[in-house]
Amino acid sequence: MKATKLFLVMTCAVIWSPTAYAQDTTETAQDTQTQEIVVTANKREESLNKVGLSITALSGDELQNQRVTNLADLSSAVPGLVFTPSAANTPILTIRGIGFNESSLGVYPAVSVYVDEAPLPFPVMGSHAAFDLQRVEVLKGPQGTLFGQNSTGGAINFIANKPTRDLRAGFQVGYGNFNQIEANGYISGPVSEKLGARLAFTTLKSDDWQKSASRPGDTNGAQEYYAGRLLLDYEPADGIRFALNVNAWRDRSDPQAQQHIAARAKDISNPTGNPARIIAAPFTEETPRAADWSVGAQPASDRKQFQASLRSDFELTDSLTLTSLTNYVDFRQKQTVDTDGLPLSLGDLLHADGTLKTFTQELRLASDPTKRLRGLIGANYERSKTAEFQTFDLSGLTSSRPATLNIDVIRGALSQKISSYAAFGNIEFEATDKLTLKASARYTDSENDSSNCISDSGSGRIAQFFNILGTRFGTIPFTPIVAGGGCTALNNNRVPGPAFTDELHQHNVSWRVGADYQVTNSTLLYATVSRGYKSGSYPSLPAASTWDQLRAVTQEQVTAYEAGIKTSLFDRRVQLTSSAFYYDYKNKQVRGKLADPLFGALDVLINVPKSRLYGAELSTRIQPVQGLTFNADVTYLKSKVVEYSGINILGTQNNFHGDALPYTPEWSYSFGAEGRQPVAGGEIFLGATYHGQSKSDSNFGASRLKIPAGPFNGSLVANPFLIDAYGILDLRAGYEADRWKVSFWAKNVTNRYYFTSVTAGSDTFSRFAGRPATYGVTFGFEFR
Repeated sequence: MKATKLFLVMTCAVIWSPTAYAQDTTETAQDTQTQEIVVTANKREESLNKVGLSITALSGDELQNQRVTNLADLSSAVPGLVFTPSAANTPILTIRGIGFNESSLGVYPAVSVYVDEAPLPFPVMGSHAAFDLQRVEVLKGPQGTLFGQNSTGGAINFIANKPTRDLRAGFQVGYGNFNQIEANGYISGPVSEKLGARLAFTTLKSDDWQKSASRPGDTNGAQEYYAGRLLLDYEPADGIRFALNVNAWRDRSDPQAQQHIAARAKDISNPTGNPARIIAAPFTEETPRAADWSVGAQPASDRKQFQASLRSDFELTDSLTLTSLTNYVDFRQKQTVDTDGLPLSLGDLLHADGTLKTFTQELRLASDPTKRLRGLIGANYERSKTAEFQTFDLSGLTSSRPATLNIDVIRGALSQKISSYAAFGNIEFEATDKLTLKASARYTDSENDSSNCISDSGSGRIAQFFNILGTRFGTIPFTPIVAGGGCTALNNNRVPGPAFTDELHQHNVSWRVGADYQVTNSTLLYATVSRGYKSGSYPSLPAASTWDQLRAVTQEQVTAYEAGIKTSLFDRRVQLTSSAFYYDYKNKQVRGKLADPLFGALDVLINVPKSRLYGAELSTRIQPVQGLTFNADVTYLKSKVVEYSGINILGTQNNFHGDALPYTPEWSYSFGAEGRQPVAGGEIFLGATYHGQSKSDSNFGASRLKIPAGPFNGSLVANPFLIDAYGILDLRAGYEADRWKVSFWAKNVTNRYYFTSVTAGSDTFSRFAGRPATYGVTFGFEFR
C-alpha cells in the first residue's frame, strides 16, 4: 500500500513539473528543448540521460535565478539535501538521511564537496565555492570509488566557469533589505594563443538581521565576505593541457544566534543559584528575527581560506589520457559563539579557533570513453593537519556549584595528523548496443594520529576540582596539576595529567556494480549496488571530564541498492528522472550522549550499530510552450534505527529501535515555474519557487521526548525536539536584454517562521530559526 500511494503521488507530481538540469558549455544561446544536459559524475563529460546515477544538476543561470550563493541555499534547491547549522557554526550536510551531525571543525563529512573535482575535505571549506559557476552537480548515494573515501551520503561538485575564447567581462550589483549590498563580476579571455585566463570575484555586506529578546536595540547577524578566483588554462602543445585554479575568501559574518526554547536544570542542590537563573529566563518569541546571546559572548567570526589546484592532462596516445590533480587548501578561523540562545553565560564558546591544512594528489589513467570497453585506474594521496582551540565558559551552568568548587572556564586543544592512501579503478563494457555493464572499486588505507588536552584556563578552580576527583577515584598516585598546566580529563586510571593521545588506523574497499540499459536514445534504465565508507574521527569537546568522551568513532559503512529511469519526451519538452533506493547503514557516526555520574548527560561521538533507509525520488521539467517552464522535485524518505541503545539528550537510557534518523524528513520538495515573454528587444520574466519539507527529528527519539514537568524544567512547546514541517515561497521578476539584466527577487516572501535544527545543551535547548523575508534588486551588464 505504501508503495502504491508513493507511486500515485509521484506520478501526479509529473503534472506539476521539474528537475534541476545542467546546460551545456557552449557559448551560444540555445532553445531549452535542444540543450544537451552535460555532467561529469564519472570524471568525464557525458549526457545526464546516459549516466546511470542519481544526480541533480543546476546550471549557472538557475543558480543565479534562485540566488544560490552558499550551501544553505543549495539545500533549498535540491530535495533530499539537508543543510543543518550547528552550535559551533560548522555546516552539516545530509543527503537522503546520510550525514554526520557533528560540529567539530576537523571532521570529515558524509557529503563531500569539490571544486572542479579538487576536494575540500572538511565541511567549512565549501562555504564560499558557489560563485561564477558553470553548474553544480549533486551526486546522491555512496560515491566512494571515484570521489573519495568519505562520500557515504553523496558528493557536491562545483564547476567553475572557464576562460572564454574571446575577451569578455561582466558585473552584477545589488541592493536589498538589511542594507545588503552585493557585487560580483568577471573578466575572461585569451592572454596568448595558448593561454586563457578568467578572474572572478564576489562580495556581500549587510546589517544585522537578528534582535536581542532581552536587550532592546542590541542586534546580531551582520554579513561581510569577499571571495576571488583566478583560472588559467594553458595548452602548450596538442594533447597537453594545464588548468590552474587559485582562489581565496574571507568571511567576517556574525555566527547566527539561537532561540531559547527549553530548560532543564539538572542539579537543584542550590536552587537560588544557577538553576533559578536558568528557569527564570524567558523563552524566545517564535518570530524569525528574535534570538538572544550573552554580552560576554557576542557572536563574532573571522574565517579565511586559500586554495590552489592544478589539473594536468596528457594524451599519451589517441585512446589513453593521464590526468594529475594536485590540490592544497589552507583554512583559518577565529570565533566567539553563543551556544544557548540566552543572555546568560551557559557554556558559551568564548574562543572557537582553528586551522585546517590539506594536500591531496591524484593520478589517473583513462581510456577512450567512446570505446566499447573503457575504464580508468588511479591512485590518491591525502595529508591533512587540523588544530582546534576552544575556550568554554561553564560558570553559568548547573555543573558550576559549590560542590564542584564553582568551576568556571575550561580550554580544549585538539590536533590531528591524517594521512590516506588509495587506489581505484572503474570499468565499463557495452555488452550490446543497449546494455552497458559497470564496475568500480577503491582500496583506502588511512591513519589519524590525535592529541587532545582539556585544561584549566588559569583561575585554578578546574585544576583543583579534578585533583580532588583524581584523589578520590584514581587507581594510581599522580602529580597534581596546576592552573594553566597539565590536562584535566581523567585518564584510564581516573587521574588527571597527561593529554589523550591515540591512533586510528583503518582500511576498507568501496565498490559499485551496475548496469545501464538504453531503451531509446532518450530513455535510460539503470540499476546499481554500491558500498561506501566514511572514516572515523575524534571530537573537539572542551568540557570533557574523562577520556571516554575523547575517543574516536570507527568508520561507518553504507550499502546502497538503487534503480531508476531517465527520459526525455515530446521533443525534450518533458524531462523526467525517477529512482528508488534502499540503504543498509552500519556504524552510523553521530554526536550522542553518555551518562557522567557528576555532570549528567555529556557529549560524545558514538556509532549506531544498524539502521536502514529507503525511498524514492521524482524530478521533472516540463516546457509546454516556448517561454513557459514548470519544475518539480519530490523526495520520499523513510529511515529507521534497527539496533541502538544509549543515552538520550535528556540523560536517560533508551532503546532507540524504530526511531527515525535525525534530519531525515519523510518528504522534501521543490515546485517552480518561470515564464518569459519577448518585449522591446529583450524579454521579461516571472518566476516562483516553493520548497520545503515535512517534520523531522532533531535527535534520536525526538518525536517522543518531552521535557519532564517540574519547578526547574520548562519548555516553550510540547515537543521541543521535533522540527516542524515548513514550506517557503521565493519570487523573482525582471527584464533581460542581450547584454544587461535587471531582476527583482524575494526569498521567504510570506516571512514564514520556521527552524532547521535544535541544539541540546547541558541545561538548555535552543533552535536555529530560518531567515526572515529578504528582498532586493540586482542589475547586471556584460561586455563582449
